[in-house]
Amino acid sequence: MIIELRHDLSAFREAIRDWLSETVPADWAERLHRGSEKDYVELQKWWMAERHKQGLAVPHWPSAFGGADLSLSGQIVLADEIARARAPSLNLFIISLNHIPGTLIPFGSEAQKDRYLPEIPRGTVWCQGFSEPGAGSDLASLRCRAERDGDHYVVNGQKIWSSLSRFAKHCILLVRTDPAAVKQAGISFLIMDMDTPGLDVRPIRQINGQSEFSELFLTDVRIPVTNLVGPENGGWKVTQATLASERGVLWFDWAERRRYEVEAYYKSALQAKAHWLEDAQLRREFLTLLAELQAGRRQIRQLLRDNEVGHTGAGMLSAFVKLHDTVLRQRIADLMVRIDGLDGQISCDYIEGGPMNGMFDFLSSYAGTISGGTNEIMRNIIAERGLGLPKG
Repeated sequence: MIIELRHDLSAFREAIRDWLSETVPADWAERLHRGSEKDYVELQKWWMAERHKQGLAVPHWPSAFGGADLSLSGQIVLADEIARARAPSLNLFIISLNHIPGTLIPFGSEAQKDRYLPEIPRGTVWCQGFSEPGAGSDLASLRCRAERDGDHYVVNGQKIWSSLSRFAKHCILLVRTDPAAVKQAGISFLIMDMDTPGLDVRPIRQINGQSEFSELFLTDVRIPVTNLVGPENGGWKVTQATLASERGVLWFDWAERRRYEVEAYYKSALQAKAHWLEDAQLRREFLTLLAELQAGRRQIRQLLRDNEVGHTGAGMLSAFVKLHDTVLRQRIADLMVRIDGLDGQISCDYIEGGPMNGMFDFLSSYAGTISGGTNEIMRNIIAERGLGLPKG
């Protein structure tokens, strides 16, 4: 298994590169672009299985929970080589690979860890039921209600913007168990099986033609009390661990993929003597954005180093990285439209591993400034917590 070479990073990198060359079909992206949503899910599960064979499905997890304690340097090597090879991402498993271990390892019961963690490298998909129509950026305002009935909670309410929930087996769910408590104090954290009676999953048709997100409608959904993570009414603290798990190598993977795609686009334009290269303003914009993309990669590397050593400023840098990265993606997408027109956006549908996430397509680029905490919230965090400016 390739993971056994992790203590020799040079050999580890070489083995990953050889394995990718032998395993990843050269035309996977083109075939996926012509395929269906079912083809996308099947490819994602195939890719997870192939990585699992080499110990590369969850190498960043602690060995006590099925991982390999892969160092940060090793994680960067793995992400870098996968991006360089333009191999598939694991977008279908973002919640499974990051949020679930980030939550269950510190807060889950032994029974929950034993049941749920081993499933993930074998291809189990998770989704997240946090946001509500009236509780997005202000998540603590959520109203989805859970009432105790013997050894179950009976849940009623609605969730929105639940990514990839149509394909998920389990969902991490935030509910209000004490309506009299002030905001965060009355929230609990539950695990819900997606085949539970009373749950209705309704896809949301997006402006880009995809349905990555869904609304969840819960009517008298019964969830065992054993699926409570952490103490009752203590879910807000658990949630902070979940949200913190979004930071880390995931950002690095995205940045490296974008770097290689932009560089490949430029090389292709040079070879084809593309018309836009004759326009001084377009050249100037392109190279400016490429420089900012490289600067963003530096910031992410610093963020990874800060997280590894527990630097107190990591939270502020994380907010800044999110703000910079999402705005930059929009600016690149805007330039691509002006260079190639709307027809040029079609090829963006599959670059990042599936029709769910175009890397630089114009319509999809605006989702990033909303998801994971709106950019307005990021600016408030930087201003109030980082710079010490007064609220309001």
